[in-house]
Amino acid sequence: MARLDDDLSGSSALVIDANPTSRSILVSQLRDFGMGTVVQCARLLDARRQLEYRQFDVVLCELHFAGETMTGQDLLDDLRRNQLLPFATVFIMVTGEATYTRVAEAAESALDGYLLKPHKAAQLGERLRQARIRKTSLQEIFTAIEAQDFETAARLCLHRFETRGPFWLYAARVGAELLLRVGQFDQAQKLYQAVVDAKTLPWAKLGVARALLDEGQTAKAISTLENLISEDPNYTDAYDVMGRAQFEQGKFDAALSTYKMASALTPASITRLQNLGMMSFYLGDHAEAEKTLDRTTRLGLDSKMFDCQTLVLLAFARLESGDRKGLQRCRDDFARLLERSPDNQRQQRLAGIVTALSLIEQRQYAQVVELVRAMCKRIKDPDFDFESASNLVALLAQLADKAVHLEEVDSTIDTLGLRFGGTRALAELLAGSAAIHPAYAERIQTAHAQILKLAENAMALSMGGDPQAAVETLIAHGHRTLSGKLIETAYLVLHRYTDKIADAHELTDQVHELRSRYRTQITRASLGEQKRQAGGLSLRTDGKAAASPAAA
Repeated sequence: MARLDDDLSGSSALVIDANPTSRSILVSQLRDFGMGTVVQCARLLDARRQLEYRQFDVVLCELHFAGETMTGQDLLDDLRRNQLLPFATVFIMVTGEATYTRVAEAAESALDGYLLKPHKAAQLGERLRQARIRKTSLQEIFTAIEAQDFETAARLCLHRFETRGPFWLYAARVGAELLLRVGQFDQAQKLYQAVVDAKTLPWAKLGVARALLDEGQTAKAISTLENLISEDPNYTDAYDVMGRAQFEQGKFDAALSTYKMASALTPASITRLQNLGMMSFYLGDHAEAEKTLDRTTRLGLDSKMFDCQTLVLLAFARLESGDRKGLQRCRDDFARLLERSPDNQRQQRLAGIVTALSLIEQRQYAQVVELVRAMCKRIKDPDFDFESASNLVALLAQLADKAVHLEEVDSTIDTLGLRFGGTRALAELLAGSAAIHPAYAERIQTAHAQILKLAENAMALSMGGDPQAAVETLIAHGHRTLSGKLIETAYLVLHRYTDKIADAHELTDQVHELRSRYRTQITRASLGEQKRQAGGLSLRTDGKAAASPAAA
């Protein structure tokens, strides 16, 4: 049998196919090509684990798996969404289905090839050769990405697109992704739109929507997404971005419906199940949330895609439903996670919440109060984030529901409301965490109103011709409240009226120090830990995600 031109003796491949005969044929053909290592998987769950913890040069994956809710396309989608598939990996889908829809879907997912059964060894060899040619052709771009030189990488992509060089369409997608990551939303939007004009593709339209959303043009983004979904109701990434847009607007009911649709389209997607479960929880449907979060945990606990905030919300739901054994399982699951990552501070922090909930269930209130008071002392620390705030508020509400009150609880709730309740969406999420004890929810909404009033008064000073007084007022209130809303407003006023402010340099230093120290640039609501944005393209090259200052 003819061998590939490249020496594959040092390369590795993963074959994913439930049919032992088909799997054997693919393995045999790869070995005849000289592939050094070939690993086989009959189930997608096993394949996912292999791909999360090991890097392969080639992946051959069957599209359909009888008896599984997940497809090969779903596996690829989840890996791509979570930056777990390196650019260097050649991913080829193998199937007997030859419809246009599936071929188009393969292109959407940045597949390297689509092999139709039955196939000859020469056809597989040609697919592998073509994929390796593309990797080689774009290597200069991805070498720049590996070196964290994103400007050079973006410039190379733009040149490839403008000159219609080899693989110009793929280069355009990479270039637009880079522009989004470094905050050049307007340029990214223009590039995506140029792709749409040159060749209408759903991912380019979705890119336009993402750029609009990042630029703050939410209404236009939603309009673009609505058109895209109407054209292709099965384009799940579009639902992800739509859910994000609705969530950031505080339209939680609409976001929940969108997440339900996305999850229904891809029932084995861990990240989409997490979004649905978390959204259900924050909207108060804890019974439904418990079911979804439990399924997420059973499906994805050992996956890198799993977000351990899922376990925290599941523990809250199980405490409320009186599920003692289920609550203990949450503690046991956290113990497993911490055993694998003993130095993970976020997991340690979240495990502490679950421990406190377990103590509440056991009515060990003295120990709970001791733990909670230690948490309350940290609420002004720079690394105390919105997730920590919402979990602490929910914990305090649980104690209040059990008639356990701390002297410092009102001031703690007020401080958290002022610091983290700057936008309507964030305030409603925080208040939703205290739903079991409405008095705390009301205090958070009151704090939100105070922040808005302070911001309005400062903007009145600016509009009245005294932007320096506005910035000074905002900085003073920002120091007192640590409000991301006020600190970011000070930054915006200062940026707009620099030439009209006498002490602009000194005030700029103060604002930058506050922004950096308390990371107030992150003022958008989000569910759980931030992963790759829906609809984006993974830029992993050597097994690591290509990070950027904008994404850090």
